[in-house]
Amino acid sequence: MAPDLSKGAAWMKGEIIPIAEATIGVTDWGVTHSDITYDVVPVLNGAFFRLDAYLTRFMASLELSRMDPGLSRDAIARALHAMVAASGLRDAYCAMVAARGVPLIPGSRDPRDCGNHFYAWCVPYIHVIKPDVIAEGASLWIAEHTRRIPPDSVNPRAKNYHWGDFTQGLFEAKDAGYETVVLLDHQGNLTEGPGFNIFLVEGNTVFTPDTGVLEGISRRTALEICTEMGLETRVEPVPASRLDTADEVFLTSSGGGILPITKVGTHIFGNGKPGPLAARARATYWDWITRPDLRSEITYADGPPPA
Repeated sequence: MAPDLSKGAAWMKGEIIPIAEATIGVTDWGVTHSDITYDVVPVLNGAFFRLDAYLTRFMASLELSRMDPGLSRDAIARALHAMVAASGLRDAYCAMVAARGVPLIPGSRDPRDCGNHFYAWCVPYIHVIKPDVIAEGASLWIAEHTRRIPPDSVNPRAKNYHWGDFTQGLFEAKDAGYETVVLLDHQGNLTEGPGFNIFLVEGNTVFTPDTGVLEGISRRTALEICTEMGLETRVEPVPASRLDTADEVFLTSSGGGILPITKVGTHIFGNGKPGPLAARARATYWDWITRPDLRSEITYADGPPPA
């Protein structure tokens, strides 16, 4: 009897297994040091969205992290396709992961001695902020007691599991009754939040931070959409004080696309409802997921979904 993969699947050492059975060793540096790089590509209506871009970023993260899990880009793509196809999930949150591994020389403290390894997993699609919350008006807290880890300590361009700062910020946000949190750097500039980039709209111009952030694929998509909408886009330092003059705020994430925000701290935007530009960009994002040039169709055993 085939295992039930409907709640999620994992690819580990060439085998596809139920996600509940997926494990790594307790002495793996991925566990003991959070020494992992990863990426997450969305699966939407039976296809990966912008898979090539996510693979390119993941391969760059491997290089920045000095990891070689022994799999080519094409082999990783095949593993992701096989895993999601086996799961049967048409809408999924799909992670590709490389861990530092266990030292191949017992007792070594040299990261070069570790056996890097790759694994992947997928679960039903995850929304960073649920659609009903977006429709009613989502709130964002600016962390007051936690600053973003500086880029010269942990490079945010290599997606990683160093979430100590994000977790403390989330405690602040949740304790204050807010949906999620964005962190500032030590100069008072906006950076990013747990799983998303941030954008501010002023008139016909859209701003997003350039440092202390992951260069998100959804962020790239939003910049392209805004350009198509005739907006000027600026990628530069964005001081938190800019929120005082912003007309709209939105977030971007693989878990939901473009996410309008209506409340930041005590500042209410758009009378508590998603602003027109962010709402239009959000709708365009969901149109773009149907573009054949941005989709990598998955071959499922039971064929494509009904038309």
